Amino acid sequence: MASSAYVSQAAVQTSGIVEAVRHSAVVRITHWISAVSFAVLVGSGIAILLAHPRLYWGETGAVGGPSLLDLPLPFVLDVPIRGPGRYLHFLSAWVMVLTGLVYVATGVATRHFGKNVLPTGGEFNLRAMAAVVRQHVRFQRASEADFARYNILQRVTYTGVVFVLLPLMIWTGLAMSPAVTSVFPFLVTAFGGQQSARTIHFFASSALVIFAFVHVAMVCQAGFKRRMAAMLTGRSGNSDTPEKGGA
Repeated sequence: MASSAYVSQAAVQTSGIVEAVRHSAVVRITHWISAVSFAVLVGSGIAILLAHPRLYWGETGAVGGPSLLDLPLPFVLDVPIRGPGRYLHFLSAWVMVLTGLVYVATGVATRHFGKNVLPTGGEFNLRAMAAVVRQHVRFQRASEADFARYNILQRVTYTGVVFVLLPLMIWTGLAMSPAVTSVFPFLVTAFGGQQSARTIHFFASSALVIFAFVHVAMVCQAGFKRRMAAMLTGRSGNSDTPEKGGA
């Protein structure tokens, strides 16, 4: 989530080498906290899912009853982390929520979303997206202009992750909590029941896992050292040495 933010296209002169300033401190910190929290959420979520790898629709669902989808996973009831995993899952979720609120608040205050993340009207078309896909497929080198800003495919993807998938995952997660829904019942009734919320939660989480794998793959393709430097130090390195692609 937090990987989707740039500082304005400025440059810092250091020992005769021009370095593009790419990510602010807030973006870098929230990115890594979110990455760790998401990894814990995935691990603990898998442990929880293995206890009942079936998906239902509506309010109730149980072994022996009709299911919406039987996942190709075994029932593993004696997973050591299953009990503590629920608490760890909930704790990591709140860490990610609070981190996300800081990221979004900062992005709104600095107008970062409008300038750098949300798709622009002139670029928002299939031809522009197809051009980006061809660039990745052909392993073409990106220019410094490409490295300094998000392309249309990145903008669409990050917008969907930040403003659709993550809020949906949080909402459906809260809808499965009896303590929360006892106070705010509309959270679960909006989906038609806890089992419906659980099913949507599973697919939203799966989409985020796919995004994470593709994101890491694109970082590797585009130049792992340079991208990691940008997210660790905020600077992209020597601007005279463009990398492949654009992650």
